[in-house]
Amino acid sequence: MNELLEVLRFQAPKFGAELAQTAYKRGLAVTAKDGTTRPIPITGTAVILDAAEIRRRSELAAKLSSATLKMADAVLNGGTRDVLLGALSPLERSIAERTWQQVSRLATTRVDFFVNTANQPRALEINTTIPAMQGYSDIAARTFLEVVARHFGYPEKAIHALLTLNGSNALALYRALLDGYAIERKGQQPNTIALLCRRNDSQITELRYLAERFREFGADADVVHPDEVSGDDAFIVNGKKYDLVYRHLFVRRLEETPSPWVEDFLGTVPGKKAVFLNPPTSQMEVKTTFALLSQALAEPELAEGIGLSADELEAIRACVPWTRRFRHAPTQGPGGEKLDDIVAAVAAEPHRYVLKRAWDYGGKAVFLGRSVGTVPYNERAQALYGAPLGWAELCERAVTDPTGGGYVVQEVVETQPEDHFVCTETGALPSSFYVDYSAYASVGLAKQPAWGGVCRGSMGEIVNIMGGGGVIPLITTEVAHKLLMAWKAI
Repeated sequence: MNELLEVLRFQAPKFGAELAQTAYKRGLAVTAKDGTTRPIPITGTAVILDAAEIRRRSELAAKLSSATLKMADAVLNGGTRDVLLGALSPLERSIAERTWQQVSRLATTRVDFFVNTANQPRALEINTTIPAMQGYSDIAARTFLEVVARHFGYPEKAIHALLTLNGSNALALYRALLDGYAIERKGQQPNTIALLCRRNDSQITELRYLAERFREFGADADVVHPDEVSGDDAFIVNGKKYDLVYRHLFVRRLEETPSPWVEDFLGTVPGKKAVFLNPPTSQMEVKTTFALLSQALAEPELAEGIGLSADELEAIRACVPWTRRFRHAPTQGPGGEKLDDIVAAVAAEPHRYVLKRAWDYGGKAVFLGRSVGTVPYNERAQALYGAPLGWAELCERAVTDPTGGGYVVQEVVETQPEDHFVCTETGALPSSFYVDYSAYASVGLAKQPAWGGVCRGSMGEIVNIMGGGGVIPLITTEVAHKLLMAWKAI
């Protein structure tokens, strides 16, 4: 669909302002602690994939998610449980120790990929605690399709069918939540859904968008906050009982603003006062778990010991880059070569590797070896260690830093920036973006919903929405073809 992309690059300055303004009004925004919002950039160009490829990536994400749950369970059931538990905050650890054996179902997970120069998706990490952006992705795709379709003269009465054809992550999330509820409540369906988050959560506009969609789909849904919740035998907010709770709340946030009621609620799996999904699963999201999946490819006894299936192993082999715990130890290197010491090997070849704190988010403790000396690298090193360290110095600091469970090291995924048009309230400007692809999945449901994905873009190689990145609409090849035909018919 290069032809459509060329048209979009030419036309984006003409519809860019409307696209940006409409997406912002619908909730494509970041919220500050004081409640003020700023728009998340959206592009007037799109990522275009065959529907079959979108499904394939979600299937890979589902296999990686189930494998990650198995690995986390095996570690917590063994003699090295502190490898994961030691990364967690006190409350996260307490809840993990109380609940991990009961966790078997995740309504939604998200695996973040970079697509390498050979066009192969390579998984960077998995999100199970707050695998967000289902709403953001729908806002971006829906607004893009509506604005572009009208600009191209697409029949107004046919636009809804175009949106349906492209799919909806909000609808997939809704169906996953209902399926999870039915499993725990013997086939019943919830009448009320609470979307639980902290006040002025950075993504609260997305949650409000999801609540609106859930109401359209048939459930009575509201965004609620920990300080509002009470009930001796039910989840009640302002006198209203909620059957199902969608958790959009890091457990560690309850250490900043304690809520004993919610702490107790999250510490009982499966939920008794209400069904809640996802249960806390910080142990899965610690990047050490991901490193152990990579290690299992080189150690068949590890894979066999935790019961990885052939399909799960193949998914790991197909898309997980070489990843290891960052420590002084021998291992098999990315090319199968013997490494006498991981730290020494990484320090000697900075262009091959990236260091990541095992339990962190937002890209604050991610260091690309080949970016040594750049402003982003120096700012991160300064913030964490008080100086813009060289690579060898950083490696020595990282290997002795136990914060967040220490670090993992991952082989760099080679990718190239893409040309896009970033839209603002005044128009659209050309930009060069590194683009990632995040695929959604579920674990423990009777079947996978029709999950899609979300694409983020950033001028730097560490892509993060909260750090200033943007959302790139994801559309299918079939939808793109219909738009192109409408343009040609003008």
